[in-house]
Amino acid sequence: MHTRNPADRPSGEPRPRPGPLGHGLVPAPDRPDDLVHQLYRAHALTLVRLAVLLLGDRPSAEDVVQDAFMGLHRTLSGLRDRDKALAYLRTAVVNGSRSVLRARNRSTRRQVPHEPPVWSAESAAIASEDRREVLAAVARLPRRSREVLALRYYLDLTEGEIAAALGVSRGTVSSTASRALAALARELGENW
Repeated sequence: MHTRNPADRPSGEPRPRPGPLGHGLVPAPDRPDDLVHQLYRAHALTLVRLAVLLLGDRPSAEDVVQDAFMGLHRTLSGLRDRDKALAYLRTAVVNGSRSVLRARNRSTRRQVPHEPPVWSAESAAIASEDRREVLAAVARLPRRSREVLALRYYLDLTEGEIAAALGVSRGTVSSTASRALAALARELGENW
């Protein structure tokens, strides 16, 4: 296998620079398509998994994440700090998930039948019975509690990052997480 010497790069090819992916390199800022592409490759699966946790089904989660990336692509030229592109995507996924849940709620009130959210066969095969009980208990929590727990324990975000993604204060994140964990402990303590 032939490795390419950096000196062999054609003169018109942009030089990569460190960027917001947390690892690896990002193309020069004059190529927004490349930035979106690299963010997609690095974070799409994690964002889909986050949306699955919030929505309960993979097809809707994939749609929400695709919409988030399309929105980023449309607004990237106006984004002042490209290092905040990942934070933008997280917020867009949470907001998109909220919109899907609101639409489901409206259709339920109108008595329009729809498929209830189900976990993917892959998730069900991997999850043990205990894990399924925990996920079911989390699904019964209020929306904001589910969002805070998913962002904290699935994406391992700090309280500040969660607050920014949800548009709330750090104190709200802290108190919501505390109440959610206490509710889970009460519910799971009775069943375990």
